[in-house]
Amino acid sequence: MMRKGRRVFGKRVFDLVLSVIGLAVAAPVLLAIAICVKASSPGPILHWSKRIGRGNAHFLMPKFRTMRIDTPQVATHLLTEPQRWLTPIGRFLRSTSLDELPQLWSVLRGDMSMVGPRPALFNQDDLIELRTTAGVEKLRPGVTGWAQINGRDELPIPLKVRYDVEYARRRSLLFDLRIIFRTVRQAIARSGVSH
Repeated sequence: MMRKGRRVFGKRVFDLVLSVIGLAVAAPVLLAIAICVKASSPGPILHWSKRIGRGNAHFLMPKFRTMRIDTPQVATHLLTEPQRWLTPIGRFLRSTSLDELPQLWSVLRGDMSMVGPRPALFNQDDLIELRTTAGVEKLRPGVTGWAQINGRDELPIPLKVRYDVEYARRRSLLFDLRIIFRTVRQAIARSGVSH
């Protein structure tokens, strides 16, 4: 029990340090993106998405807005012709994962972790149910995760949950660092993203 407590405490410290450094270093990029989002389409700079957090509690997760304000509130892969809903810079922000940068604020607040299962949308009942059955809902959701670097939007939900379960079993500081490193590499290569 003590060991588990130390691991949870160590992960939270790791998240706090990385989110503070990330927000400080990325501040000029965040400002530049905010200006571009505002200038390129009507609507707010940030989109606050209702997501499922630890213990299946709801929280609001910020992302730079990449879609028009009249876009239906569903997962991107469920949209008919998702490209037609994108803003002029939306495709670039999503393909580079720069739209995810505001989630560092959620990590700082404690709603998210740097690494964990990606938070489900509030209406993704199939994903929520499978994660709850598997016990994955006990984990804090992550900016990136093991499923993210093994297929991301292309994975069917049951396989995504299997990766989440594997992450829960294998999680450690070294494993998190490995996932973060591969996430950065994939973001640079722009792989596995639904546009």
